[in-house]
Amino acid sequence: MRPDEHSGRSLAYLGDAVWSLKIRQRLLEEGYGTGKQLQRLSIRYVSARAQAMLYDTLHEEGFFTEMEEELYHRGRNDNAGSVPRSTDVLTYRRSTGFEAILGWLQLCRDDARIETIVNRAMEIIDRT
Repeated sequence: MRPDEHSGRSLAYLGDAVWSLKIRQRLLEEGYGTGKQLQRLSIRYVSARAQAMLYDTLHEEGFFTEMEEELYHRGRNDNAGSVPRSTDVLTYRRSTGFEAILGWLQLCRDDARIETIVNRAMEIIDRT
């Protein structure tokens, strides 16, 4: 499977699953155990608003590579179809771009970079 053959939307689809799994796994590793508690905590990291904020913060830090920035734009600019009522279009598109980066990295099997992003993102969320 060649990552460059997939649309930004397809990459975001995979990236959404990668992000959700990584966050849920990390929360369990940190000892959070009840379903209600896990769900409440995961929303801090997994919501479109959180992902858009993370992208903005990491972008301002110059965290992403040139290729990752291109992937972000590919995901953000791809036709999103319908947008959930819980968020606005711009936030949703920014979060989709963030997810596209993760989807690409997953297809490239770059687990180290995914972990770097997860670690930095959790630091950012935890300090807010």
